[in-house]
Amino acid sequence: MEILFFVAAFLSEIVGTVAGFGSSTIFLPLALIFFDFKTALVLVALLHIFGNIGRISFFRHGLDKKTLLVFGIPSIVMTLIGALLVAYVQQDVLKGILGVFLVIYAGVFFWKEDFKVKPTLFSSITGGGLSGFLAGLIGTGGALRGAFLTGFGLSKERYIATAATIALMVDITRIPVYFAQGFLESEYYWFIPLLLVIAFLGSFTGKQIVKRVPQNKFKKIVLLAILLIGLKFIYDWIWGLML
Repeated sequence: MEILFFVAAFLSEIVGTVAGFGSSTIFLPLALIFFDFKTALVLVALLHIFGNIGRISFFRHGLDKKTLLVFGIPSIVMTLIGALLVAYVQQDVLKGILGVFLVIYAGVFFWKEDFKVKPTLFSSITGGGLSGFLAGLIGTGGALRGAFLTGFGLSKERYIATAATIALMVDITRIPVYFAQGFLESEYYWFIPLLLVIAFLGSFTGKQIVKRVPQNKFKKIVLLAILLIGLKFIYDWIWGLML
């Protein structure tokens, strides 16, 4: 089981790098095949934080400090609230919420590939807070964060550095809360260094593949997979309520 889990982590990091959106959006549904929601939440967050550290190290000089403040501070506050709520919400409900988010996300980007939000102070605070809350509660807010940040018209380097730094701040906020609430048992601590290596290898491999794969078609395939996974989670949630 562990080998399949690490293979899923590696493939998710590759797909996330090639597709251009968060590996956690792809990895969390796969991790739920192997573990309960809370354990999966922590392991996916660890892979995510390692991947963002790598991206920041490459693009640290492109950081947009103004965007970091107006978007990042609401993200941190709402991430903390979302992470604290996980312990009080049933796992079936969390999976259902995740399913709804995945379906909406895939549907929006199928409908409008270049979807983005106009950069105002209100949209920055709203986008930062909502994406942070979802990241804390269901482990994936990067897709929503990207939809808001792309509207700021940042250069590629500044976008990558700023988005990765905000994501890192979110992860640093939520991971201690998960550990404090005992979401990850000590028997899985040895996964942590392996996830660090996998994050690096997956990102590196993905970068080599980017030039060889038609990115637009690849994104649509990934979005279709996300849509189907989301529908499966919603179906399981509704079926559980009916029993």
